Amino acid sequence: MNLLISALGVLGVASSGPLIAGTLGATSVTALAIAFWRNAISAVVMAAPVAIREPQQFRQITRREFAWSAVAAAALAFHFACFITALQLTSVAAATALVCLQSAWIAIFQLFRGTRHRWPVLVGLGIAFGGVVAITGFDMGSSPEALLGDVLAIAGGALAGLYTLAGGKARQSMGTGTYTTLCYGMCAGIVAVLAFAGGQPLTGFDAGGWLGIVAITVCAQLVGHTAFNHLLATMSPLLVSMIILLEIPGAAILAAIFLGETLPAGTYAGLALILVGLAVVVAGQRRGKAQAGRREAELGTD
Repeated sequence: MNLLISALGVLGVASSGPLIAGTLGATSVTALAIAFWRNAISAVVMAAPVAIREPQQFRQITRREFAWSAVAAAALAFHFACFITALQLTSVAAATALVCLQSAWIAIFQLFRGTRHRWPVLVGLGIAFGGVVAITGFDMGSSPEALLGDVLAIAGGALAGLYTLAGGKARQSMGTGTYTTLCYGMCAGIVAVLAFAGGQPLTGFDAGGWLGIVAITVCAQLVGHTAFNHLLATMSPLLVSMIILLEIPGAAILAAIFLGETLPAGTYAGLALILVGLAVVVAGQRRGKAQAGRREAELGTD
């Protein structure tokens, strides 16, 4: 089941870059309007089943759960602001690749928190990042505008890492529907404030603009983000972020098909490297858990 959910999640988030770039390029929709509506609509959709079946879940949210959800929401809001703006300044392939480096940021954040990763995990990360380089090549910083877009995408990746870590903490005790409702709802509120401060309208778009917003919401948010938020209950944030790396070749292929962008020469080699790196990380984490289990068993028998 996790494999199916992962595949749906990758397909959903891979559509994000091309859909956003296409909507921004062909309509009057603003970057923050996309971020606002995809979260606001998704919060309502995710809230409905919980409100009908188990409304008590909303009343049972603890301070700890609310705090971690708020951190995740703030990180997600600024992630969207950085990533969507980056898509207007640099290529979809470069922006997606750089923002998907959240797994590296997660590893760094965990190191600062005292986590020591086993060497197979670090090797797997290195192989996967080799795949990222193979896909993007030198398609970064080709102009001052593109360089700014790349910097924003890197910042978006760090924020995505924080969002994933905070979400993992919240999902330890929260259901998917409850967490996503709270996180997406608060994110929409923060984005609305940013839009008001930046003078970006949230309404008044043509039919094509609203169609783009709906497509982004369904594919990228309801399917993509929600799938990965679901996986955080059973997978480590680092592993989830590694799976998200598959968004990079997916977005490049979709951008080539629907937006006419040139497919990076190393796309398929990069995809293979990302898959190998992901497999190495999964194997390394499993061995680490098995060894930890054996140590606990040995201590229990002393």
